[in-house]
Amino acid sequence: MNTSTDRRIAVIGLGAMGGAMAATLHRAGWEVTGFDPSEAARSAASDAGIRATDTLSDLAGTPYVVLSLPAASMVQTTVPQLLAAPGTIAIIDTTTSEPATSRQMADLAEAQGAAFVDAPVSGGRDGAASGSLSAFVGATGGALAAAEPVLLALTGGKYSHIGGPGSGNVVKLLNNVLAAANLVSVGEALGVAQAYGIDPATAAASISQASGGSKVSANMYPNWVLTGTHDSGFSLGLMARDAALAVQVAAQIGETPALLAAVAGQWQEALAVLGPRADFTEIARTVAPAITPAGAPGTTPAGAPPAPVTTNGTTAVA
Repeated sequence: MNTSTDRRIAVIGLGAMGGAMAATLHRAGWEVTGFDPSEAARSAASDAGIRATDTLSDLAGTPYVVLSLPAASMVQTTVPQLLAAPGTIAIIDTTTSEPATSRQMADLAEAQGAAFVDAPVSGGRDGAASGSLSAFVGATGGALAAAEPVLLALTGGKYSHIGGPGSGNVVKLLNNVLAAANLVSVGEALGVAQAYGIDPATAAASISQASGGSKVSANMYPNWVLTGTHDSGFSLGLMARDAALAVQVAAQIGETPALLAAVAGQWQEALAVLGPRADFTEIARTVAPAITPAGAPGTTPAGAPPAPVTTNGTTAVA
């Protein structure tokens, strides 16, 4: 186990997940500095007692670093800047990234005496805020030991060492595409139940106690879909990206998972209709619109007032 007592840590990316992880580390006694190009994100971090900077180079050489970035391309440009000064012990990348990128960054870090681990996480903003995330870790044994203090703070020990660099990314992508498939299949199933006159909530609760049950049927549909709130905090754009990446990673080694490819296609169709900023649970609006109060895309949600009608530039209520 790593025995460093230095508690300085940088969190790169202060969005919903990164901001929550920064707050968790701060409460756990770490000396946290955050970076984000967004002034609003930096302000929110400051309100939580976290020092924030708008200059990434300020954080070069920080002993520990957590990355929470939107894409592998940003990991590739960020890590060299963080390693530009000596002192880095471990970089923990929670980004849902690409295995080849993680392998490259692990080699780069090792050449400079630092550790890099790919540790994409699951558990959403609630898990990030409570320090109860789960993580899929790809790393050498030495890199894992160096990163362990941070992993423990973010997960409470709930992480799996999958294998070498990049392997955490592979399993996280497979996890997400399976969740994407389940969101589609549960929605379709509950749509069938409703068509038979069965309350979707009752069907979901019953299924969740049987062999067809899952977190999707037990939590996601009851909490975010059937209520019409769709406020999980994870975007449809990111899930569509992850599903597509999972299929691409499979193709790189000659695998052709037909069902997963079909699911990825459905998410691309939903993305085209709903846009990347929609909540990922809004996939239900395209596969089973009758079961969510939000309704199908382009329709008026149940209970909403009628839309204004515009005639010759004048707005009137229909």
